[in-house]
Amino acid sequence: MNNRDDLDDQMIVAEVVSGQKELFRLLVNRHEKKVYGMGLSFFRNADDASDFTQEVFLKVYRNLSSFEGRSRFSTWLYAVAYNTAVNNVTRKPDSQYTSLADAEDITVDTDTPERQSLRQALRASVREAVRDLPERYRVCVDLFFFYERTYQEIESITGYPVNTIKSHVFRAKKLLREKLADLVEEGIE
Repeated sequence: MNNRDDLDDQMIVAEVVSGQKELFRLLVNRHEKKVYGMGLSFFRNADDASDFTQEVFLKVYRNLSSFEGRSRFSTWLYAVAYNTAVNNVTRKPDSQYTSLADAEDITVDTDTPERQSLRQALRASVREAVRDLPERYRVCVDLFFFYERTYQEIESITGYPVNTIKSHVFRAKKLLREKLADLVEEGIE
């Protein structure tokens, strides 16, 4: 997100808190895909992810006046989402976090069948490599790469210290590099 969007979010929050409740829809429209994606990461089920998304936005709406603006609104929102997901997952002992690397395949129309096949093989290898990472690494990698959060924002969201986050991302990249080295040698892009 750029600074304009951050400013717009804060302006919308101020308007909603001052009584223009209908503007909350703008915040939902802007952020619901990423919250839903986080729900899919934790619950691996579209219905549960939808319920999770609604639960998160209901919590955010009810607590909007407690947003102090010390961080970006999206950081505060993702912290609410992350904590809600972690609390829900701990109630279900068979649940575990699944990386966004497991998202559905996207094909480019101009790709040749051979290129599409190579992309699918690469995605499958990346998914498998990410799946093998420890959960704490997967969470940090997802927030850093897929949600484009800074280390400080990840700290606000997860509660992990910045140096721990840096270490998790560094170690995850090293492990992924090692696991995917064979693919690079084979020339898959």
